[in-house]
Amino acid sequence: MFDVVSVGHFTIDSISLPDKHMPFVILGGSVAYVSLTARCLDATVSLVSKVGGDFPEAYSSWLEQEGIDLSGVVNVEGAQTTRFELKYSSELLNRKLRLKCRAPPITVEDIPKSLKAKTIHIAPIAGEITYEVAEKLRSCCEWLSLDPQGLVRKFDEKGSLTRGSLTNNHILELIDIYKSSYDEIKAATDLSNLESAIKAVHECGVNIVIVTFGIKGAVLSVEETVYNIPAYKSEKFVDPTGAGDVFIGGFLAEYARGESLLWCASVGSAAASLVVEAPGLTSFGNKTEIYRRAHVLDEKGIKQ
Repeated sequence: MFDVVSVGHFTIDSISLPDKHMPFVILGGSVAYVSLTARCLDATVSLVSKVGGDFPEAYSSWLEQEGIDLSGVVNVEGAQTTRFELKYSSELLNRKLRLKCRAPPITVEDIPKSLKAKTIHIAPIAGEITYEVAEKLRSCCEWLSLDPQGLVRKFDEKGSLTRGSLTNNHILELIDIYKSSYDEIKAATDLSNLESAIKAVHECGVNIVIVTFGIKGAVLSVEETVYNIPAYKSEKFVDPTGAGDVFIGGFLAEYARGESLLWCASVGSAAASLVVEAPGLTSFGNKTEIYRRAHVLDEKGIKQ
């Protein structure tokens, strides 16, 4: 029985930052950010993913050394790992995302037969997860979480990103915890008003809705009450990649322990403030610092 299991593609990311002369290549994908964050908080962690023969052994060794179970990772010889090119604007507030190649989709057969978890987080990045896979995962956990970003992303023949609505919104009927950015909840619901979009997700049966706003924090909606979750002011702002994934990784690690929702959100916000202080997956801080920042947010009081 794992605390947190993430499901989705790993990526190999080429990230261009405005203060760097050359892009750097690093392990990416929501599953990586979520898993490493939850593991940093001492959660037991596994993941289900699919990669190609080009996936570096060094990445697998690093994740295993961190204590992450990789028994659910399928390596398809002859296929390629999903790769993205990310180019950030000078203020780091906008980015251009280009899909360079995509690994084969995750299937029901790829889910380990013995998989059991307190929370499973579905984290597609390029349409690799179907309703049937989500339905199977529902039977493997107590709480099912979803970030729909990879289900609302559309890519043209050059790999450039656009957004569309969910191809099958019935997936929301399986979900207990929903997390996305503001742009993605608008795409998922076809509603531009935040309150209306959150309500629409709840009406599908989702208990907890989280919408992230980057450096402006997040909102947490539960039982018709919306809380404003402040962002912890980072010491420096280097790379925003994966901050939302880190938020939900911290949230789910604490949720699996039975902590209060506001504390879970404070931990998520605190963890996100650390990962942006260095490029890619190179800065998660440690549990002590995450909790210190979370206590600062918690003591300020989270307002409705």
